[in-house]
Amino acid sequence: MALVWIGVAVGVAAAMVVQSVRATHLAVSGPWLEIVGMILMVAGLSIRWWAIAVLGRYFTTDVAVQEQQPVIRSGPYRMVRHPSYAGALLAFAGIGVVMHNWLSIVVLLVPVTLVVLNRIAVEERALLATLGAPYSQYCSRTKRLIPGVF
Repeated sequence: MALVWIGVAVGVAAAMVVQSVRATHLAVSGPWLEIVGMILMVAGLSIRWWAIAVLGRYFTTDVAVQEQQPVIRSGPYRMVRHPSYAGALLAFAGIGVVMHNWLSIVVLLVPVTLVVLNRIAVEERALLATLGAPYSQYCSRTKRLIPGVF
């Protein structure tokens, strides 16, 4: 979890630093850009909270799988295996859009995405080791973060 927070801190700090680079400002501007960014943030956080609510007592901030834990296939888990992380990444993309700078979007999303992908790999190893075939079957039918894509 510490690695995730480091990735978030590095991404946010870097995005704030490069935000003032005029050469990388988005070609479009106006208040609608903030609205789009806010919509992305709210949508991302809503997906994340929905995923956490659906997990209920099985949600933890550390990587832990409980004995007799079922494979959750309801709510957002019908579409992707890691909707909480997908939602977080969408929210971070929204933050980048609000900054009006494509370089801010990139330097924010790259470290955050890398630490999230690492965390997903760790979680999936633990889930496969504990839940076995049911989780493996679920993996074969669902993508990690983007329905039908990735």
